[in-house]
Amino acid sequence: MKNKYKDLIEQTFFFPQDDFKLDSDNHLEFHGISLMDLIKQYGTPLKFTYLPKISENIRKAKTWFNVAMAKADYKAKYHYCYCTKSSHFYFVLEEALKNEIHIETSSAFDLEIIMSLYQEGKISKNQYIICNGFKTETYLDKISTLINKGFENTYPIMDNTKEIETLSQIIKGKFKVGIRIAAEEEPKFEFYTSRLGIGYKDIVPFYKQKLKPNKNVEVKMLHFFINTGIADTAYYWNELHKCLRVYCELKKVCPELDSLNIGGGFPIKNSLSFDYDYDYMAEEIIKQIKQVCTENNVPEPDIFTEFGSFTVGESGGAIFSVLSQKLQNDREKWNMIDSSFMTTLPDSWAINKRFILLPINGWDNTYERVLLGGLTCDSDDYYNSEQHVNAIYLPQYDPDEPLYLGFFNTGAYQESLAGYGGIQHCLIPAPKHIIIGRDEDGEIYTRIFSKEQSYKSMMKTLGY
Repeated sequence: MKNKYKDLIEQTFFFPQDDFKLDSDNHLEFHGISLMDLIKQYGTPLKFTYLPKISENIRKAKTWFNVAMAKADYKAKYHYCYCTKSSHFYFVLEEALKNEIHIETSSAFDLEIIMSLYQEGKISKNQYIICNGFKTETYLDKISTLINKGFENTYPIMDNTKEIETLSQIIKGKFKVGIRIAAEEEPKFEFYTSRLGIGYKDIVPFYKQKLKPNKNVEVKMLHFFINTGIADTAYYWNELHKCLRVYCELKKVCPELDSLNIGGGFPIKNSLSFDYDYDYMAEEIIKQIKQVCTENNVPEPDIFTEFGSFTVGESGGAIFSVLSQKLQNDREKWNMIDSSFMTTLPDSWAINKRFILLPINGWDNTYERVLLGGLTCDSDDYYNSEQHVNAIYLPQYDPDEPLYLGFFNTGAYQESLAGYGGIQHCLIPAPKHIIIGRDEDGEIYTRIFSKEQSYKSMMKTLGY
């Protein structure tokens, strides 16, 4: 009977895969990177970012949409924007910007990043800067500063009908804007309509009353996004069609309108059984946009996307050691890791998000069902299931042989939600962070981005 952990994975999934393979010692590799070598060099707990995956995903999405446009004889262009709130780190933006992309921002301090990148020559004044979110006075002021300095493709996206009044007073001369649609939420939500944007029926009246009379304002973009992301569901296609009807209605009274922003929402791999037809979704989106525009005798718009998690999520990972195993009753075995889920992978605690979990070693051992516990003295600091099954199976714990665990595709949101560089729950230190890249010859290199958080930095933050 085959009961090794390796047998379990090979019988459950198609394995090995492009991103996950075993080396000759049956240790896990990630994109050809020896994770055991990383552990030997840097120890655990450890977080890493594999930079080439960022560029790879950007290139893939560009290809999917450009091929879809060619097939549909679509006459407008596709523009890829990176949603900075997924990860604001410099090394992420630096890698993403190698691929001729544009930027979507969410807050005032985001625009300080834009200015810093411009001063370093990483972006130009011609790139699109899509400014989303509810805008405070500071945010509006920084948007106006950017536009007044000649960033002509900075688009403040109107989240409510009052923002245009402030912008008109502080921007010198003409400027371009977009309007965000407040999409209707799925029936299971606690509220009917997104708090972001302006209602479907209010957009054309808002344009006619507030925007059209203002000779300095040029409405260029209609913005559409739903929380569930881009999915092949009746809900998504229904909301997209409602958006397209508004676009066509607005275009007929607003000739300068020429862009449709469909937001983000491409999912990332969360299990070895992950299956999503990106080509089909891109083709179907483009086909339906063209079809509705043709039916309404409206030129098809330029398409913008704002992929955040899709850009950076699959580049990230975290590696932990199992410190010990606790048997709490006759069937619950707790593998205790050398960090905390609440502080290093907060989405796993806050929204019950599951990541790809695989052991780095022990693939030749028999497997057992376990629960994973973090170091904080909080009952919620645990991880108890995987995406494909309501359980965790790992190589059998051996106190004489360290067991290392990898959580993969964790590159989006986790550092910002955990409060990178700040105080962690129960003062559990943030792990060291490693950057992994490839040089011009394709050789792998690594460097330390940040060391493990020290007690001295925490004491200073706390005022001691």
